[in-house]
Amino acid sequence: MSSVLYDTPGPRAKRRNVVVSVVFVVLLALAAWWIWRALDDKGELEWALWKPFTNSPAWTTYLLPGLVNTLKAAALSMVIALPLGAFFGIARLSDHRWVRAPAGVVVEFFRAIPVLLLMLFANEFFARSTDVTSSNRPFYAVVTGLVLYNASVLAEVVRAGILALPKGQTEAAYAVGLRKGQTMTSILLPQAVAAMLPAIVSQLVVIVKDTALGGVMIGYTELLNSRSTLAANYANVVPSFIVVALIYIVVNFSLTSFASWLEGRLRRSKRGTGAVLGAEEPEESNPAEVGGTYGTGAGEGAV
Repeated sequence: MSSVLYDTPGPRAKRRNVVVSVVFVVLLALAAWWIWRALDDKGELEWALWKPFTNSPAWTTYLLPGLVNTLKAAALSMVIALPLGAFFGIARLSDHRWVRAPAGVVVEFFRAIPVLLLMLFANEFFARSTDVTSSNRPFYAVVTGLVLYNASVLAEVVRAGILALPKGQTEAAYAVGLRKGQTMTSILLPQAVAAMLPAIVSQLVVIVKDTALGGVMIGYTELLNSRSTLAANYANVVPSFIVVALIYIVVNFSLTSFASWLEGRLRRSKRGTGAVLGAEEPEESNPAEVGGTYGTGAGEGAV
C-alpha cells in the first residue's frame, strides 16, 4: 500500500532490503566479536574486575550516591530551565520590540556559549562573589550552567513549536474576542506541546548527560566522577565505564519512554475529545440545518 511519502517496495526492493539487513547484522556481529576479543586479550573480562559490582560497597559507596547527585542536579536544572525557556520563547514572539529584542539577545548569547564554559564561569563567580561553601559550589555551578544553556535552547524549541501552528488558529482566536495572552495560553501552547515534546525530551536527556561535565572539570561528585574513584580503588577502569554507561542508558531510556507514553496519551485524549464533540452535535453536518442556523443574513435578504 502506497502513500504520499512512502511507496510499497516491489520484489527487487524487498530482496535488496533483506540483503542490506543481513549484511548489517553480520557486520554488527563482527564488530561485537572484535570488541570482545580485544577486551579478552587485555584481561578486561576477568571475573576479578567485575566482582566488585556484585558487592554492595561498590554501589552504596560510589555508584548510587553519584547517581543521586546526577539526578538531583538534572532534575533541578529541568525544573528551572523549562519554565524559563517557555518564558523567553514566548517573549521572542512579543509584538513589543522592547520585550522581543532583549529576550532575543539573552537567548542567542547563552545559546552560543558552551555549557562547560558556563559552568566554569559560574564556579568562579560563586567562589569570588558569594558566600556559597566550597562543598556546595560545584552543585550550584553545574545547575547554573545547565539552566542558562538549556533554557536558551528550549526557548527556541518553544518559539519554533508555536510558529509551526497554522495561522488560522490565532486568527480564529482573535475573531472570537480573545486577547493575545489568552490566545497564547488557551489556544497555541496546548496545541504546541505535543509537537514540541520530542525536542524537549531530547534536551532533557542532554541535561542528564551534561552533568558529567561538572564532575570532570569542577569536581562535582556525580555518577562519572564517582566511577573514577571506584576505578581507582578496584583497578577496573573499563568495567566501571561499561557499568556507568549502562546506568546512563537505563536512566535516559526511562525518560524517553515516559515522554513517548505521555505524548501518546496527549494525542489519544485529543482524538477522544474530538469524537465526543462530534457525537454530541451530529446535526451540524446537515447542510440544510447549517444554512438555516448560520445563513440567517442571506435568508432575511431573500425575504
